[in-house]
Amino acid sequence: MTRARAALDVVGRLFFPPVCLGCRNLVAAPGTLCATCWKSLRFFERPWCPVYGTPFEHEMHDEHLSAEAIANPPPFDSARSAVSYTSIAQHLVRGLKFGDRTDLAPWMARWMHRVGEDQFVNDPLVVPIPLHRSRFMKRRFNQSAELGRALAKRAGLEFAPQMLIRKRMTRQQVGLKAAQRLKNVQGAFLVPDEAKAFLARRSVVLVDDVYTTGATVFAAAKALRRGGAGGVHVLTFARVLPEDFASEDHELI
Repeated sequence: MTRARAALDVVGRLFFPPVCLGCRNLVAAPGTLCATCWKSLRFFERPWCPVYGTPFEHEMHDEHLSAEAIANPPPFDSARSAVSYTSIAQHLVRGLKFGDRTDLAPWMARWMHRVGEDQFVNDPLVVPIPLHRSRFMKRRFNQSAELGRALAKRAGLEFAPQMLIRKRMTRQQVGLKAAQRLKNVQGAFLVPDEAKAFLARRSVVLVDDVYTTGATVFAAAKALRRGGAGGVHVLTFARVLPEDFASEDHELI
């Protein structure tokens, strides 16, 4: 059986050779990037703020908080992101979200798993940011759910999309400023009554594709807290850093 599978893999690579997740050029193995795309991907590394996950320019002790965490304590316990939302990361997010490239989700979740391991203690539930049902019917899939499902499988955690719903239709956040984003999603999320008993005192890893201003995850985290969650940790594939707003605001999603 092993030899037969190996033979099928060889045949498969002859007819369907692996390509770069970013530019689609040929690469040595599936789920990888070519050298050019890899160099343009900026991974987040410690030291970072233990609450917001934003990187520090200089070495800090583990409990040192960023100015944002002190001035604006969030409704979640921690936030982590795998990469900065620039260059090839934008291409991957847009491919998943708008290009029906759901095949990207397992590979993106692999990088999320790496950066979010400290959030996986206490056997948390993996809960994606939900779409409103009308938007889901139009798009046919939820990119955050695709990432969450792949992440849960990889981390050996329970995927629980039923823990959170979007109770009202909201405008797409694309093109909105920070204050507009906050107003747009205020009160948009709800833990259904039938989910509260299961959610009670459970830790949650809240999954989304991009952390931009934080408006969406703020609103969702508040809803999970009201619904009885014992802890909320935000994990996204990409993160928009403050300096990105000045130079790339037209590309933020």
